[in-house]
Amino acid sequence: MEFLLGNPFSSPVGQRIERATNSSLPSEDWELNVEICDIVNSSEEGPRDAVRAIKKRIVANKNFKEIMLALTVLETCVKNCGYRFHILVTTRDFIEGVLVRSIIPRNNPPQVVHDRVLAIIQAWADAFRSSPDLTGVVSVYEDLRRKGLEFPVAQLDGYLLAQAPKKTIPENGPTVTAFPAVRLSSKPLIPAHTSELKLALEGNGVFTPSQVMQLEDYISLPLLL
Repeated sequence: MEFLLGNPFSSPVGQRIERATNSSLPSEDWELNVEICDIVNSSEEGPRDAVRAIKKRIVANKNFKEIMLALTVLETCVKNCGYRFHILVTTRDFIEGVLVRSIIPRNNPPQVVHDRVLAIIQAWADAFRSSPDLTGVVSVYEDLRRKGLEFPVAQLDGYLLAQAPKKTIPENGPTVTAFPAVRLSSKPLIPAHTSELKLALEGNGVFTPSQVMQLEDYISLPLLL
């Protein structure tokens, strides 16, 4: 169970994610976001710890500014980290239980949060469609489209092509799993939504009756803790 793993914000990367998604921030802290990506890429537990902290910030959170900041951290990690992170956030469980659940009508999210989440799902579905291990998000995207949900125009800028780890057998010794190297450049890839953060606190989203029915019909999952 998730709660047996302790506080998601207690790990080194979790502490930084807690700071990077604090609603007291006037805007995104890009230096901190890049540091988060560095930890994800360089430590064994970094990807899993980061996902736990991001999930904690989004699920059942009524502070939509924190959700927007968490989505920025999430997108920044996807654009600057590799397969070990991608495999955790493109699952059906994560997409449905974290992203889609955050925009169901009873949570009354602002329109900017609703559009941001749908844009992420669509961009990931397009970016990872050809990666067999990462198609959970593709399944959710196609399900939502079949329900009639309208998605914004896709933006794929900055998404890295995920590569599965390769197993090699040295001449002497056990099999070694090699993960594709991911290196942040001096100018890291950042999501193109920074100007929209302030909108997360400006009123509630407006859902049409058909949108309400589409999302309520689709989501029948127990609340994730």
